[in-house]
Amino acid sequence: MITGRTREAGQAFPIYVAVVAGLLFLAFAYFAVGQASMKKNEAQTAADAAALAAAQDARDEWSWPGVFDLDAWDDLLSGRDVGQGSCSAADRLAAANDARSVVCDADYWPEASYTVKVETNRTVGSSVIASTKTKKAEATARAVIEPRCRIEEDTRPTPSPPADDDDGDTDESEEQKAYKAVCDDEDLDFDIDPKNLNLLPDLADLFSVHLADK
Repeated sequence: MITGRTREAGQAFPIYVAVVAGLLFLAFAYFAVGQASMKKNEAQTAADAAALAAAQDARDEWSWPGVFDLDAWDDLLSGRDVGQGSCSAADRLAAANDARSVVCDADYWPEASYTVKVETNRTVGSSVIASTKTKKAEATARAVIEPRCRIEEDTRPTPSPPADDDDGDTDESEEQKAYKAVCDDEDLDFDIDPKNLNLLPDLADLFSVHLADK
């Protein structure tokens, strides 16, 4: 004999199963989202490291020209000389973070920078969301090479030349002009003597490298 209580229990069982199944699906779905988020973070870490590596490599390759030229040196301290050669450093850092760089763009406007896009080597993994099994995470980062100094003509008073040397030779007076580098940190300021270029600081110290908005 089937009682009312038994009949109610039988009717409730499918609902119970459906609720439990729904909760399990949500739990697995949240787990899949967590997997994807973790993989995205890994990709972003790789992209950040790769972009910084490219920018640092480019900065470290810069060197002082052997001859002083105001325009050329001003361009140099503005950080405009960047190229694709340093993208190999981005490739290495991406690989070290279990990813590969798929794009590496060097740019000099409005500032010297490298934009790197990476893709993880591994997929997000199997989950209740079918696409995660083949989906790889991607991320993009941009690193800039920021100048810390600029060149200015040194306007400080200089000793007057002897009267008998004042022959109106403008070329010689141009050669005797003095210049200085004015930096955001006063400790980095230095004088530039066009006739004595062997006491210049390390060029790499005159730039900072950091991540920036894409």
